[in-house]
Amino acid sequence: MDKLIAVCGLDCILCNAYIATISNDDGLREKTAAEWTVAYKFPFTKEMINCTGCIAKEGPKIGHCSKCEMRTCAMGKRIDYCILCEDYPCKTVGDFHAKVPAARENLEKMESA
Repeated sequence: MDKLIAVCGLDCILCNAYIATISNDDGLREKTAAEWTVAYKFPFTKEMINCTGCIAKEGPKIGHCSKCEMRTCAMGKRIDYCILCEDYPCKTVGDFHAKVPAARENLEKMESA
């Protein structure tokens, strides 16, 4: 699998929480928890580092992804990706893509494929 694109365009396959879950790697969970605790100023534990990816119907989602406004919106509108929304790009998605242009690029590649 080359990519696992989230609703917003992030590539879940590059996320350490996803990698640690799929490979059941406790060492990566510990490393990621320590890094994210510093980066996001939140006390992550290795037990929190579990995610099956944004678009997976079942399984855990990492904290911020489980509460993601873009994911919740897309699910409510019954669309798979933000780029399929008639309101794309809304302010929320536009603000996010301004910070993470690779996510926008992933969505645009999907649209042109």
